[in-house]
Amino acid sequence: MRSRSSSNSALSSQAPKLPRLPVPDLRKTLDKYLTSIEPFLRESEKSPQSFSAAYQVRKQWADEFYAGIGSILQERLVGVYPMKLVRIYKLTPRTTALEKKSPNNWLDDNFWLKKAYLEWRAPLLINSNWWLAFYDDDLIPPASRESYHVKEGMAGATTWQLRRSAWLVHRMLEFKDRLDTQELHPETTRTGIWLRDSTSKMFNTARIPQQHSDILSTLPSKPHSLPARSLLVMFHNFCYTIPVYSPAGELASSREIYHRLRQVVTDVDARRNAGEEAFPIGVLSADDRDIWAKNLQYLLSLSPTNKTSHEALLTSVMALSLEVTSATHLGHDQPHSTAQDSLDSHLHLIRGTSDNIANRFFDKPYTVLVDSLARAGASGEHSPCDALVPSIVAEYGVVQGVEEAAFPTPEMEDSPTAMGGEDGFTRFDWVADDRLSKECQAAKQRALEIIKDSDDSVLWFDRYGTDWIKGVAKFSPDAYIQMALQLAWYRTRGEFTATYETVLTRMFKRGRTETLRSFTSDSRAWVLAMTEYQKQSDPQTQFNLLTKAITTHAKLTREAATGRGIDRHLLGLQLVLKPEEPLPYLFTDPLFLKSQEWKLSTSGLSAGHWFKGTGFGAAFKDGYGINYLAAPEMIKFGIESKFSSPATSTAAFKIAITDALEDMSSICLAGLPISQITSIRSHL
Repeated sequence: MRSRSSSNSALSSQAPKLPRLPVPDLRKTLDKYLTSIEPFLRESEKSPQSFSAAYQVRKQWADEFYAGIGSILQERLVGVYPMKLVRIYKLTPRTTALEKKSPNNWLDDNFWLKKAYLEWRAPLLINSNWWLAFYDDDLIPPASRESYHVKEGMAGATTWQLRRSAWLVHRMLEFKDRLDTQELHPETTRTGIWLRDSTSKMFNTARIPQQHSDILSTLPSKPHSLPARSLLVMFHNFCYTIPVYSPAGELASSREIYHRLRQVVTDVDARRNAGEEAFPIGVLSADDRDIWAKNLQYLLSLSPTNKTSHEALLTSVMALSLEVTSATHLGHDQPHSTAQDSLDSHLHLIRGTSDNIANRFFDKPYTVLVDSLARAGASGEHSPCDALVPSIVAEYGVVQGVEEAAFPTPEMEDSPTAMGGEDGFTRFDWVADDRLSKECQAAKQRALEIIKDSDDSVLWFDRYGTDWIKGVAKFSPDAYIQMALQLAWYRTRGEFTATYETVLTRMFKRGRTETLRSFTSDSRAWVLAMTEYQKQSDPQTQFNLLTKAITTHAKLTREAATGRGIDRHLLGLQLVLKPEEPLPYLFTDPLFLKSQEWKLSTSGLSAGHWFKGTGFGAAFKDGYGINYLAAPEMIKFGIESKFSSPATSTAAFKIAITDALEDMSSICLAGLPISQITSIRSHL
């Protein structure tokens, strides 16, 4: 019988090799770019003559770019300069191409993390961190049960809150371990390679603020050290870690994790009764990145203890925030309610509220949050991996409900257990001064303004889902949903906008994402045919235009997923331009910038069977951030915008999406026999 390690080696030797992310052909990228700006030109240049003239100017700039500096930039990415350019520009015939010297991926190795995330100075709170609300656990007794309520000596925590926390943490780390040992998704598959590599970036790391550009912490040099085996726990803004692995690397049981959490909450209760208040380092991590960098540098300079504490936070496997729900909330918000206010309340808890912004460390890639009603969710720092990856981990954690038999009976609640001879927890106290106390107050005020401005809600559209879209309408669900968003935007704004849709490039080594530009000439034509002043368009014409728009969208999806998108390529070309080289007309054109103003920023996640909702912040003050979960019988939308913008309203956009989806189902029925329409409508 072979050992597990030898089995893993055998699996690794059978692993397929993921191809490298290609640098797209320059001419094809320029042609696709010109196609992508056509709908913008048609909006700004109303007559055919003015459109043609404006388009020809952009085509000339693209041609000039291709014949000159663009080809030089392309060769900086891929390799050898053409001899014609060598003579004209007096270049060295050969260059060390970025693609060839990159160990894994020309984009990810050199640009993506910095440009997409680490150089961004906005606070992570809402602006960058994603959030995900889990379904309530049906195996947990109703809230009326005695065990649900707050008990003495637990600082407001509840028994079931700790049980579900321990269960979720154990399950999610079990998923990580089974990936590591290749019991799940072995590396004999492309999915296994991608998922294992991506998931590994969620754990034992964090983002570190620095002036102008942050960095990511490195993995622990001693993976079996106590900090690297521990879970960061935050409760009433206090920071602790508890071991969740033994020194030999064995995962603790959910019961062991539960007992250690009980020790933490008991300790917090004693500290609070003694009048102690936590230093709210969490709120500092919610601040502007340059301000947080300055404050962290000062904090670390005050004491070696602070350096040790911060390093432990970075190194910890993942984080758990135990949230305290007020007594009045306990009385009025039942955990199994699906009412809109309960949905939004739950989502806001995970996103961040005025009550809990200091009780999480925003720099961690993965934080599980559980409140005293045992409602749970997750949030995380976005740069190490895209939100689909932690959602996969979360789904594994949630799909199996808490087994009450895994935990001690009430009479055994306070009984000590053997825990590998180690203390149950480690406290992390911070040496601070008046300057930092004032900084915490200022950071909290700035964070409260961000939260106050966040117009965040969940839409559950339950008239139909992917089964109907695929089975009756015969369309790609993702493309169909994207067209609904295009129609909803236009109906609420009376104009079009650049639309960002995330497409994974996971078929490539270290692939992350590409942009799909959902606003196209074909989507524009369909939307115009659906608007009030275009009612002369009959349903069959509207259906034909919708079909064409969806076909175009599906084509763009395939191109983006297979390394033939344009936005990452255009970014790379811009970034290899030398400071002394003049910007080409192509890049200075206002339309170039307008085509990347992603006021409609969108991303599909999973079917969301185990999630109430999800979300991320709008990229522009007058735009929307929309994450959607398309299931067989329903579609869930997490929508975020800003109250401060008179141009946006999450409530109004929810209505517009609902209306768009209902109108689309009507035109999809055009041309079918009356008997079939009646039968289909009876199932809507």
